[in-house]
Amino acid sequence: MRTLRSLMLAAALAVALAVTGFAASPLPSAYAKYAAGPTKILPLQRAFPLDELVELSELRARDRVRHARILLGGGRQSSVGGVVDFPVQGSSDPYLVGLYFTKVKLGSPPTEFNVQIDTGSDILWVTCSSCSNCPHSSGLGIDLHFFDAPGSLTAGSVTCSDPICSSVFQTTAAQCSENNQCGYSFRYGDGSGTSGYYMTDTFYFDAILGESLVANSSAPIVFGCSTYQSGDLTKSDKAVDGIFGFGKGKLSVVSQLSSRGITPPVFSHCLKGDGSGGGVFVLGEILVPGMVYSPLVPSQPHYNLNLLSIGVNGQMLPLDAAVFEASNTRGTIVDTGTTLTYLVKEAYDLFLNAISNSVSQLVTPIISNGEQCYLVSTSISDMFPSVSLNFAGGASMMLRPQDYLFHYGIYDGASMWCIGFQKAPEEQTILGDLVLKDKVFVYDLARQRIGWANYDCSMSVNVSITSGKDIVNSGQPCLNISTRDILIRLFFSILFGLLLCIFFSLT
Repeated sequence: MRTLRSLMLAAALAVALAVTGFAASPLPSAYAKYAAGPTKILPLQRAFPLDELVELSELRARDRVRHARILLGGGRQSSVGGVVDFPVQGSSDPYLVGLYFTKVKLGSPPTEFNVQIDTGSDILWVTCSSCSNCPHSSGLGIDLHFFDAPGSLTAGSVTCSDPICSSVFQTTAAQCSENNQCGYSFRYGDGSGTSGYYMTDTFYFDAILGESLVANSSAPIVFGCSTYQSGDLTKSDKAVDGIFGFGKGKLSVVSQLSSRGITPPVFSHCLKGDGSGGGVFVLGEILVPGMVYSPLVPSQPHYNLNLLSIGVNGQMLPLDAAVFEASNTRGTIVDTGTTLTYLVKEAYDLFLNAISNSVSQLVTPIISNGEQCYLVSTSISDMFPSVSLNFAGGASMMLRPQDYLFHYGIYDGASMWCIGFQKAPEEQTILGDLVLKDKVFVYDLARQRIGWANYDCSMSVNVSITSGKDIVNSGQPCLNISTRDILIRLFFSILFGLLLCIFFSLT
């Protein structure tokens, strides 16, 4: 009877273990650290309505401000880590202005802020309640909020003696205030900017632990509290609560979270290129076939790649690779915050001539507002050549006509398409959303490389959190566990039950 009871007990335990998934499994040891980790779902929104057209000159002016920043840029802690998912809204269409922002929660009690996503800077900063000249309303149809440091139960200051204040990895100049607070200052090329001081407080996110199981998670982070803004940042038409930096610096949120094992040291994005826009931005590695990788240029503050050559219709432009050579003020930067794409002068002139010459018998060239455009009577895919950007490591980025042209409208009954590549005002080539769309991009910080592959960004993506072995299906609040893993768990559950049976039968 005792043996029968033991068998029944062991069988019940085995079934329970198999169903709940707690049985032994040959998954990597890191799985225990990441598999049940947080998936953060933060919807991004456009900076301008879809029906609002913006002139190209205004886009270039906005990009110039961004590039000046690049050049000058220089609570409870979660015990497990995992994927952080940012579903994206927006469009790469330059006349519909592909600016993206998301929501974050900071402080105790938590306050929600709308912050612009920016891979070209490092710091998350939000507007402080003590800001004297910050906008109080936004033309984006969002409510603006202010961080109330004295009102947060978990807020802490960063003192001048803190190592953060003198960190060589900062992208802003540290300043020491009269009350011993570590300050910062961003100054932009058009004279606008922001300044304030560093804070520590709780950053909140939702952890998706399994199907239909969501748990609240949080971690303390360092961020900026803006007390002064100038120039365009004071205007209400495009006002948000701050900027969410995803750069390489140690003070970026991705670096802070990954260094403590809360998220993996990799992030990815996939931006939709059609009119409806959207996509996904993930702290984790998106897995798609056909990925190619190019190493990041070492000792650079931004995501610099070695661009070696440019091909048009299979013919390499007669360029000296030295024009793309990387340094603090030169090289090729991957930046999702830039709408257009900018080529150094030597490359731009040759590129424009090659495109125009290849379609001279097929389209009608026209200059519109100083930009090179073409009147097209049929699909651009049938007329314009493919373009390849060739990087170190043997990685090529293949561009379709819609990746370097944008649709301006209708003129004399024909579609007008204009060149979306611009002449860089500085000696830096910057790859913006125009070429980054409709591709998965993976920023592998652990291996110091960036990878990409063509992809339909309207589809869900599988995201690895341990080097491609444990997978989360982004866009679905569940873990994607393979049939093989289930069978392995069942096998070990039964084995464990038999061992329990033998143990009880001998007692």
